[in-house]
Amino acid sequence: MRNKNELQLAFRAAFPSTIPILTGFLFLGIAYGIFMNVSGFSAVYSILMSLLIFAGSMEFVAVNLLLGTFNPLGALFLTLMVNARHLFYGISMLEKYWGTGLKKIYLIFGLCDESFSINYTANIPQEVNKGWYMFFVTMLNHSYWVLGASIGGLLGLLVQLNMEGLEFVMTALFVVIFIEQWRKETAHHSALLGLGLSLLCLFIFNSGSFIIPSMIIILLVLTLMRKQLEKTGERACQ
Repeated sequence: MRNKNELQLAFRAAFPSTIPILTGFLFLGIAYGIFMNVSGFSAVYSILMSLLIFAGSMEFVAVNLLLGTFNPLGALFLTLMVNARHLFYGISMLEKYWGTGLKKIYLIFGLCDESFSINYTANIPQEVNKGWYMFFVTMLNHSYWVLGASIGGLLGLLVQLNMEGLEFVMTALFVVIFIEQWRKETAHHSALLGLGLSLLCLFIFNSGSFIIPSMIIILLVLTLMRKQLEKTGERACQ
C-alpha cells in the first residue's frame, strides 16, 4: 500500500508539469506520423521509431536518411551533430539521477529537451519520491510523443498536411517552457546568463553553428559559478 501511494503521489505531482509538453508533442507527433506516411512509410514505422528512438528532431531527419543512399557513417555524424546537446544534458543530470536505482536506465534513454527542463528545475515536494517524479515526467513526455506519432501514422492516408513551417512548433514549445521556468524562479541570473552567452555565440559563430559552442560555454560558466548562483538564489527566496 505504501509503494502504491508513493507512486500515485509522484504521478500526481509530475503530470501538471507535463501538460504544456502534451499539447506540443501531440501536435508535432501527429505531424511526424503523417510526414512518415506521405514519405512512403507505414504507421508501424512511425510508431516504432517514436517508441524506440525518441529523438524528436532527429526522427524527422531520419526520414531523409532512410530514403537516401545507405551511408551509416554520415548518419552517425549527423545524429551526433543534431543531438550533441544531450551530452551536456547528461552531465548536468548526473547529480539529479543519483540514487534512482534501475529507474536511471529509462531516465537516461528518455532524456529529451523537455524532460531535462522540467526535471532539472523542478521543486519537488519533500513528500514526493524524487526518482519516481522524474520517471513519470519522462514517461509521460515519451507517451505523448508516441501517441501523437501513432495517431499521425494512422491518419496519414486520410489527411493531406502542408508540412512547411512545422519546425517552429518546437521553438514555440521551448519559449513556453522558458517562460514557465522564469515565472517559477525568484532569481533569474542563470537564465540571463544563458541568454546573454547564446546571443554572444550567435554573433561570433553565426546562426548555423552557434548552438554547440554556446552550450559548452554556458555549461562551463554555470559550473564555475554554481555555488555563487545557489547562494544568490537562496537569498532571493528569503
